[in-house]
Amino acid sequence: MSTTASTPTPLRPAPAGVLSPARTLATAARVLRQLRHDPRTIALLILIPCVMLFLLRYVFDGSPRTFDTIGASLLGIFPLITMFLVTSIATLRERTSGTLERLLALPMGKGDLIAGYALAFGALAIVQSALATGLALWFLDLDVTGSAWLLLLVALLDALLGTALGLFVSAFAASEFQAVQFMPAVIFPQLLLCGLFTPRDAMHPALEALSDVLPMSYAVDGMNEVLKHTDMTSTFVRDVLIVAGCALLVLGLGAATLRRRTA
Repeated sequence: MSTTASTPTPLRPAPAGVLSPARTLATAARVLRQLRHDPRTIALLILIPCVMLFLLRYVFDGSPRTFDTIGASLLGIFPLITMFLVTSIATLRERTSGTLERLLALPMGKGDLIAGYALAFGALAIVQSALATGLALWFLDLDVTGSAWLLLLVALLDALLGTALGLFVSAFAASEFQAVQFMPAVIFPQLLLCGLFTPRDAMHPALEALSDVLPMSYAVDGMNEVLKHTDMTSTFVRDVLIVAGCALLVLGLGAATLRRRTA
């Protein structure tokens, strides 16, 4: 009587380009559970943009119009910066701890992982943007002409863009210190060229052309449209679509750079 030894069936990777809602939600739930046990990260995500807006309001206590002028722009910039920092560091921890190594060995697509991370941090971005917008409008008396919902929409898209950028740059950092070092390279040039400090059309033509391809420029433009116009303008729609498109593009690049550290 002969017996045939059975061999375990190897796990097959998910089909490329196919997203599984179940795997994506499972990844998002795992990330949120981990963040729940990290109160410092939660405080950074939720409180820092609000604290910065609060300080900014009273820095310009004698000139409320100045706060109205730049407050709306910074309402989008602060969430972008904090989401970039937290996402890049948190994702890097997953890489260096070997968690991503183990997950990539499972039948789970890269898109599922990236979408799960984006969904988890996106949920936090909604809370962050809602609190910052509510604080600016109803406690700090930020005076905007347009709808508060449009202001919230731009703030949320900016936070999601920061999440996407953080996921992307984490692939190129070997330590948390290196992840933070990407901020001057990725965020600071956009901050200088976005039109916050001077109108973009007043810059040197070369810098103006460069600012035209940076997503933060359109985030600031979108906030300024809400600040000045009662209705949704075509420029606002363009700005929102560009910021959302950039976030999706960077998430796609993040999925493309997601790989195992070892062979």
